[in-house]
Amino acid sequence: MNLTDKVVVVTGGSAGLGEQICYEAAKQGAIVVTCARRINLIGQVKEKCQALSGKEAYAFQLDISDPDNVESVLGKISDEVGPIDILVNNAGFGLFEDFVDFDLDVAKKMFDVNVLGMMYFTQKVAISMVEKQSGHIFNVASMAGKMATPKSTVYSATKFAVLGFSNALRLELRPANVYVTTINPGPIATEFFDKADPSGSYLDNLGSIVLDPQKLAKVIVNKMGKPTREINRPLIMSGASRFYDLFPHLGDFLASGLFNRK
Repeated sequence: MNLTDKVVVVTGGSAGLGEQICYEAAKQGAIVVTCARRINLIGQVKEKCQALSGKEAYAFQLDISDPDNVESVLGKISDEVGPIDILVNNAGFGLFEDFVDFDLDVAKKMFDVNVLGMMYFTQKVAISMVEKQSGHIFNVASMAGKMATPKSTVYSATKFAVLGFSNALRLELRPANVYVTTINPGPIATEFFDKADPSGSYLDNLGSIVLDPQKLAKVIVNKMGKPTREINRPLIMSGASRFYDLFPHLGDFLASGLFNRK
């Protein structure tokens, strides 16, 4: 797809992968709309997108777990920007902790953000995409939704839900010429792990397997407008997830050892 003047909306666009997706889309001439809770950061992303694209960009404060706020933001996008051509559902958070010690209030919040909020936002956008018979929805899931590891019980559960939702939605929207792509990254060098792993040791333990958010963002943006089922990175973890499905008992051994660095 030629992204010139296409409206690209990115949730969780204040930092990390979401921020880099905004920049890569802007480089290709898109009209970028970045949404996140941290208004000061999305303002900076907006300004950089404008410099990269030479076009107007937009920033809206969004708490995706609040349906009223979602309605308000989507109304502003409709009034001030126009129909959404591409939606990237990137908002989400994780916490790596043994389930027996997990605060279930945090678990509920994680489902509200990672799953229910994403679904609510997506439904509103999908309705308009179906009406105009075009669009592309990207849902950021995770390798944790394909191959769970210790201390990722709740986070993995939310990402398994994102995968199941996306796989069904892809089939439902296909007749309307609306594409649905899931993005399944392994660990990315972003501030996501400031909350997920306060010890700071997880990324250090993984070494070269950690993904560069800018490189992954380029891959994602280059798939916009193309009927792509999944984007899986890094390739070694993608291969391991397939192995996990074929040989589940051995997969459990690998998931609890080789890919468990929490």
